[in-house]
Amino acid sequence: MPVTVLVLVETINDYLPILEHQGFHLILAPTPAERAEAITRHAGQIDAVLTRGPLGLYADEIAALPNLKIICVIGAGYEHVDLQAAADRGITVTNGAGVNASSVADHAMALLLALVRDVPRCDAAVRRGEWPKIMRPSLAGKRLGILGLGAVGMAIAKRAAAGFDMSVCYHNRQHRSDVPYTFCSTPTELARASDFLIVATPGGLGTKHLINRQVLDALGPKGFIVNIARASVVVTADLITALEQRRIAGAALDVFDAEPQVPQALKSLSNVILTPHVAGLSPEATQGTVELVGKNLAAFFSNQPVLTPIDLPPARSRAAR
Repeated sequence: MPVTVLVLVETINDYLPILEHQGFHLILAPTPAERAEAITRHAGQIDAVLTRGPLGLYADEIAALPNLKIICVIGAGYEHVDLQAAADRGITVTNGAGVNASSVADHAMALLLALVRDVPRCDAAVRRGEWPKIMRPSLAGKRLGILGLGAVGMAIAKRAAAGFDMSVCYHNRQHRSDVPYTFCSTPTELARASDFLIVATPGGLGTKHLINRQVLDALGPKGFIVNIARASVVVTADLITALEQRRIAGAALDVFDAEPQVPQALKSLSNVILTPHVAGLSPEATQGTVELVGKNLAAFFSNQPVLTPIDLPPARSRAAR
């Protein structure tokens, strides 16, 4: 019998033949209604689930899939996958950390350039027949702070340092001795040392609300922030207030708390750029991500170690569940 994979991701259809050519049987369920129906109708058939961080896979869904053995997450984040429920069942979880790092880093730099140089306002003015002489800061020689120096953070740092002659500092869970960048011990210290701050850390409880009013005030009225990571890292209410009061100069956001819903306050601000969580989307990144899923699935069902396992919490006893 072929391995059956429930595919919840809506952005990879053009690359699913990669998995089909490996012999996997795919059930596509990209909408909430299709997802619920597929789990109900095909529960006993499903061996694997392919999802992404914001879509997740919840405890009740895991419980409804008696033959589920592995969950593959596209991208680095897995914040809505119930890791405890997976651990309790002995289910393997993998992610796609690093595969889309170049795409995300490109988008981060594009947002930073557009924000600092105020490209949207210049474009809108010309379309209205105006010709304003808008003077905005340069990136060259400025100080870039990166929150989270994983694969994405490193890709951003290399672009900023080599391409824009920026000095780079970072805050990470731990100091990295293998990089030439300056370590800051707290997010507040990082913001204080930065002209521009890019959030590149994973989501989840460990990074929730690292960016709050104190950090934004340390960034200051000439500082700009870009978030291509997860909205949960930033206290959205604090960010909106700081933008409204011009306690920071501007923000560019690719992630939001309740996607696809975006707070009206953010939409109404002129010092904000918004994109619909597309930083990790490119043909190259998507193909690489699906290829990695295929390698993880092939390894798992051949009783070989998967390439990108996620550490799970200890399994609970049945009495403790």
